[in-house]
Amino acid sequence: MKILLIWIASCLVAATAFAGQKHADLENIGVRNINAGQLNFFSVEKEIALGQELSAEVEISSKILDDAEVAEYVSRLGQNLVKNSDAKVPFVIKVIASDEINAMALPGGFFYVNTGLILAANEEAELAGVMAHEIAHVAARHSTEQFSKARVFTFASLPLIFLGGPAGYTIQQAAGFLMPLQFLRFSRGSEREADFLGLQYLHRAGYDPAAFTSFFERVNAQEKSRTSFFAKAFSTHPLTRDRIARTQGHIERVLPDREEYVLNTSEFDRIKARVEAIENARKSEPNASEEEGRRPRLKRQTSGSVEDKATQEGSRANEDERPTLTRK
Repeated sequence: MKILLIWIASCLVAATAFAGQKHADLENIGVRNINAGQLNFFSVEKEIALGQELSAEVEISSKILDDAEVAEYVSRLGQNLVKNSDAKVPFVIKVIASDEINAMALPGGFFYVNTGLILAANEEAELAGVMAHEIAHVAARHSTEQFSKARVFTFASLPLIFLGGPAGYTIQQAAGFLMPLQFLRFSRGSEREADFLGLQYLHRAGYDPAAFTSFFERVNAQEKSRTSFFAKAFSTHPLTRDRIARTQGHIERVLPDREEYVLNTSEFDRIKARVEAIENARKSEPNASEEEGRRPRLKRQTSGSVEDKATQEGSRANEDERPTLTRK
């Protein structure tokens, strides 16, 4: 048991160590096995099945944007990045109608981009940078890797659980708490690796890698005020000056110069304006309960009680005129 615990500790230390330098062979992007040598109980097939299960939960609790033009653009942008990455799974990319500035890539390549992120980006390269970072998490299989380590930790803790008492209870709580958070909260080492790999994918796809840091610098400035969606959205992606400086260093030392980069496109500007119009229209839709509360009502006294209802004539008159609200 002692040997097993030592091995687990070494795995956790390795997970927090910066693995970027061993993946600096940019010419081999697409044929590299980023996750090689890491503890992972999941085959690619099982990872995809897990991603499908989690994506079903996401789509039950979220509103997928019903706009073919926006959806096609975001999917095409993401698929171009995937094509220039180390990902070994096909991606399904959808847009969520949400003000929160975020993107989320689940195991197995199920990828969601919030409309809030599209509106927060100043150029296409900034949007592509955030998406490249999330694609890197999938390419490196960070979710299933951390989930596998959590399962090993739970197994190693069984003797302590059987002891009971405060110590056993604490271990039980920790074992149950680690599992779900591993999919969205990565270790510092995983975040650094995703930054490093994401920069490579962004560069290989032809985008200006400086956009990666420009977006996060703006997020960092907003985060200090703690008054915007930025702070909430990137609570799972700790932003520090050291992290930004490290990323800038990678751009200077690792990425080869190009004669020209893509920073923005007219298509991005058009899609962003379209998303903004959709969001404004959605926010201006009247709330059904508020509309109901504004309707005139008559109170009449009946045998010591007060009935609160609309008059029959008023109800009939408004029957055909009342707007029908469709909840999306």
